Amino acid sequence: MSALGDLRVVAQHRDYRKLLAIRMVSQTGDGAFQAGLATLFFFAPERLTTAGDVAAAFAVLLLPFTVVGPWAGVLLDRWRRRQVLLVGNAVRVLLTLAIAGLLGTVGVGPAVYALTLITLSINRFLLSALSAGLPRVVPRDQLLMANAITPTLGTVAAGVGAALGLVAGLVVPAGTVHDVAVLAGAAALFAGASALALRLPAGRLGPDRLAGAMETWERVREVGRGLGEGARYLVGRRTPAWALGVMSVHRFVFGAVFIASILISRNLLSDPTDAAAGLATFATVYAATAVGFGLAVVLTPIAHERMSPSAWIVLCLSVGAASQALLAVTVARPAILAGSVLLGLTAQGAKIAVDTIVQRDTADEYRGRAFAFYDVLYNAAFVGAAALAAVALPDTGWSRPTFTGLAVVYLVLAVVYRRATVRHDAEDRAGRDAAEQEG
Repeated sequence: MSALGDLRVVAQHRDYRKLLAIRMVSQTGDGAFQAGLATLFFFAPERLTTAGDVAAAFAVLLLPFTVVGPWAGVLLDRWRRRQVLLVGNAVRVLLTLAIAGLLGTVGVGPAVYALTLITLSINRFLLSALSAGLPRVVPRDQLLMANAITPTLGTVAAGVGAALGLVAGLVVPAGTVHDVAVLAGAAALFAGASALALRLPAGRLGPDRLAGAMETWERVREVGRGLGEGARYLVGRRTPAWALGVMSVHRFVFGAVFIASILISRNLLSDPTDAAAGLATFATVYAATAVGFGLAVVLTPIAHERMSPSAWIVLCLSVGAASQALLAVTVARPAILAGSVLLGLTAQGAKIAVDTIVQRDTADEYRGRAFAFYDVLYNAAFVGAAALAAVALPDTGWSRPTFTGLAVVYLVLAVVYRRATVRHDAEDRAGRDAAEQEG
């Protein structure tokens, strides 16, 4: 079935359409906000021209996400997820306008960085709520289709928002006026997403059991124990734990390549002193990655008709290995763009399958914590990638040994995951056979 056909199937559900609208508008705002950060933190002429500088910036931006994740999981299993989407986006409106106001008056300073970190942390909280709520608005047998469409359309929406911000950066040179305008646009989109959340009934996205104020406070205090229970549950289920492990390693590789692409765009494929040219080159590389995301939307449902989600993950990891092998051979612009397309296909294709496995094999009362772990691993892996980039990458961003090593990591991960899932499937078949014989 085509991606458009899948969309027609899942879009028959009214509340799914409402949830999708929230995601699309919210993530368009995410893209615009992040484009503003790209020009502010990475492509201003005086900022971040070395691998260490870029890696440090990413580490600072992502570490709070890792801290927020555990708390988010406990709360998402006890708060109405629709209210999280409503209030979270409303808070982002205020924070984004505050950042724009500070940039227009006092400029970049500690307050701007602090508010940016808080805003980005809320973003990950919202994405966890969107993922945890998805199984409540589509039937179980349509989850893979929904996961092939929903996060990918969200990624496309974020790409549109980022593209608008990057185009604005080409029209208006990076500076205060540009940053304030992009952030104001992002705030307007966040406000729209908050308003759209009101179209859903308050309890529609779960969880089934709510906690009172005192119980919630006690649960927050016991967050470590709650996460421990969630971790034991996921490990006991095995398949979601393996899927999360695959995604964390893949995110590590993706993060290293993403940082390399910023440096390559700015310092190798462009004049390092021309920030506008570096931004334009990076926009082209980003667009190539977005093409890979789009291919994943088309190919994942087709693959699902012929193989299991776990087999598709293995195939995606193999494609990822090919993308890194290509970059290890040459740093010519066509190779960079082709590698970006393959990496985008790998990233989104594997993510769709991982989301499906985690949602399908996790009980609702643990699902919020499962996606909180998802976020923790997702961002911690990127921080680890930043550390690797600072040590392994030159300021030009290209290193043959590094890209060769990343290709090997993809191949080893594919083999290990394949063996684990084959063994698990064999045990399941043996268990079913034994149960039938006893019956």
